[in-house]
Amino acid sequence: MKSIFIVCLCFFSSAILAQADKILEPKLENIAWIAGHWKGEAFGGITEEIWSEPSGGSMMATFKLINDGSVSFYEIEIIREIENSLILQLKHFSNDLKGWETKDETIDFPLQKITASKVVFDGMTFEKVNTNEMNVYVDIHQKDGSFETVKFNYTK
Repeated sequence: MKSIFIVCLCFFSSAILAQADKILEPKLENIAWIAGHWKGEAFGGITEEIWSEPSGGSMMATFKLINDGSVSFYEIEIIREIENSLILQLKHFSNDLKGWETKDETIDFPLQKITASKVVFDGMTFEKVNTNEMNVYVDIHQKDGSFETVKFNYTK
């Protein structure tokens, strides 16, 4: 009897894990859990990211980093549907709203895959921990060509 219970438990655990890793369609409704007002810490300061619900074929966000009581920089981010996929694009701004990228330049992160708890873009990953917590992993490129992955742990 005990061995049947263990076999059933293993089967159900495998089924749950397989569902969590199932690849989902590249649709905004499959990543709507990103929407919300998120706060965390990174780069030695306080971070804040506010994501809209999907509408008009996109989601938008603002980001800011506060160090020692002052804004260090801002970002405007979008995730939009394009060519049967999704792309995340962003622009950086100094604390006086002067852009870092040129007028028509964006930093682009093409979609790699979506599961029930992860959205993986090339260089940025969103991971749902629970309804009130997510991790964002960002690859920060260094001058020598390497990159460092920075983890942002956010709560609502």
